[in-house]
Amino acid sequence: MDHNIILIIVAVISLLVGGIVTSTLLKNSVLRKSKGLLQEARDKSEVIKKEKILQAKEKFLQLKSEHEKIINEKNQQVLKNENRIRQKESTLSKKIEETNRNQQKIDSLKGNLDNQLQILEAKQTEIDKMHKDQVNQLETISGYSAEQAKSKLIESLKGEAESEAMVQIREIADEARLTANREAKKIVIETIQRTAAEHAIENTVTVFNIESDEIKGRIIGREGRNIRALEAMTGIEIIIDDSPDAILLSGFDPIRREIASLALKKLVTDGRIHPARIEEVVAKTRAEVEEEILEVGKRTVIDLGVHNMHHELIKLVGRMKYRSSYGQNLLAHSREVANLSATMASELGLNPKKAKRAGLLHDIGKIAENEAELPHAILGMKLAEKYKEKPDVCNAIGAHHDEIEMDTLISPIVQVCDAISGARPGARREVVEAYIQRLKKLEGLALTYPGVVKTYAIQAGRELRVIVGAEQVSDKDADKISFELSRKIQEEMTYPGQIKITVIRETRAINYAK
Repeated sequence: MDHNIILIIVAVISLLVGGIVTSTLLKNSVLRKSKGLLQEARDKSEVIKKEKILQAKEKFLQLKSEHEKIINEKNQQVLKNENRIRQKESTLSKKIEETNRNQQKIDSLKGNLDNQLQILEAKQTEIDKMHKDQVNQLETISGYSAEQAKSKLIESLKGEAESEAMVQIREIADEARLTANREAKKIVIETIQRTAAEHAIENTVTVFNIESDEIKGRIIGREGRNIRALEAMTGIEIIIDDSPDAILLSGFDPIRREIASLALKKLVTDGRIHPARIEEVVAKTRAEVEEEILEVGKRTVIDLGVHNMHHELIKLVGRMKYRSSYGQNLLAHSREVANLSATMASELGLNPKKAKRAGLLHDIGKIAENEAELPHAILGMKLAEKYKEKPDVCNAIGAHHDEIEMDTLISPIVQVCDAISGARPGARREVVEAYIQRLKKLEGLALTYPGVVKTYAIQAGRELRVIVGAEQVSDKDADKISFELSRKIQEEMTYPGQIKITVIRETRAINYAK
């Protein structure tokens, strides 16, 4: 029993001793490892420290180099500026010296001129005295005073000069008239030949074709609600009668007619026709037409080579497509006037671009929807001024119907080209009744003059032939009637283009052989 206890005690002591030894060994091992890790960390930190120091030195050297480069560049710039200043100072000093030398020369010349002027004054006094003595001698010899002799000489020379001047004036006027007419005709003919254009006549009615009469009932709708909605939304009168496969859209505004026609086409194609759908389609079509107007304006200015035009003016140019003047499409007319004006300006040595710009914009006053009481030329000029067009272009627009005075040479060119475009055969159409009344009034104005026997308005009212009695009217009176009648027509009548007045006076000698 005691032996077992001793063995246990020995075993316990052995375990304790072994644990102590083991812990001591483990502790020594951990200490060695920790010392190794610390040493390794110290080594790594030393390496990192050296690397950072090297990077900092490199960065410092780089910054120092860049700084030195900037300083060198600034120093070079300073040196250049100093050299430039020195050169300017040298130039200024030279100019000052030269100015001083010139001033000295001027002073010396001034002194010489003063001496020469004194000598000339003395000589002039002597010459005046000699002239006075000679005049006195001539008065004594001729028996006339100087004033009497001068007046007689002036009278004789005046008569001769007047007769010679009248002959020369007549010759110059005849030659100038022939030359001017020849050159003007040449320029106008070349301009018209180089600018050929087709004419589009606008109507107040658009025909909308349909496939069958069944669609008419759908367009009318129950108790006419669809057609009433269409007319209310578009402002166009829709005429549905017995005409086969056709509906008439009547209205004075071509834009409204275009919107109504496109909207009807969409509604018929879609098949859904009722007031709500009509309102939606008309609104979309109106927006599409506005976009088309802007696109037409842009294409027009690009085609004509007109640049830097205000956005609103481009929109007005596009709206010309849907406007007409005496039945002539306004956009086609304005394009033609622009091309005619550019050609004529080139022939006359003027700026063709300005002329083309003024020709394109000359009728924009007809597009404006406000201030209708103003003449379209004045309204167009105000619009051009509002959108920063140049003064000569604005003057050409405002003066093309003589509402204001012409200030530039472009203005008469635009006026003439506007008349050429409107006067072409087939370019414009008037209402028959107004046309007949204008011709009757034209003939009636000529019949008011004494001695007029017959009057004939021919060539669609572009020429008026007046036949006068040879016994009652002389050749001078015929010229007077032609002149006064042209002025009276200008003041009292409105007409496109120009009217030629021809007064015919003939003498007939009649005898009978029996």
